[in-house]
Amino acid sequence: MPYNAMKNRAFVPEEKFMREALSLAEEAFSAGEVPVGAVVVKDGKVIGRGRNRREEHQSVLGHAELEAMEQAAKVLGSWRLTGCTLYVTLEPCPMCAGATVNARVDRIVFGTEDEAMGACGTAVSVTSLKNAFKPELYRGLLCEECTAILRRFFKARRAERTEK
Repeated sequence: MPYNAMKNRAFVPEEKFMREALSLAEEAFSAGEVPVGAVVVKDGKVIGRGRNRREEHQSVLGHAELEAMEQAAKVLGSWRLTGCTLYVTLEPCPMCAGATVNARVDRIVFGTEDEAMGACGTAVSVTSLKNAFKPELYRGLLCEECTAILRRFFKARRAERTEK
């Protein structure tokens, strides 16, 4: 459910898009990355896909959301992602939430909250920025699945550290 003023009361988040983001999170998990996946949807079609690649690229910018938005911008031929919805398995961090504001993404749908870095209302809120574009925010779509993959990943990480 949205927790800021809704601009589009007809919008209903679709599980199939979050499931695609979860599939990308599984790819990230298999690659040893923090398992976060994201898709950008416009007019019912996925136009951008991304998964975390920080380790692979040794880049602070290797976040799923940024990869998905870059791909979507190339498809549209514009950095403005007006009319788009970002589906992401984990609540975006301040960097990624800021990028959605700058790109004018209409909606952010995320699966599970990020207590430490969530910038869609959990730790801080991108919608509190004065005079900035304010995307609609929806939390909790497929929350259990989105939380489970993160727990699995960090449990395995802790086990690896214990073995060393």
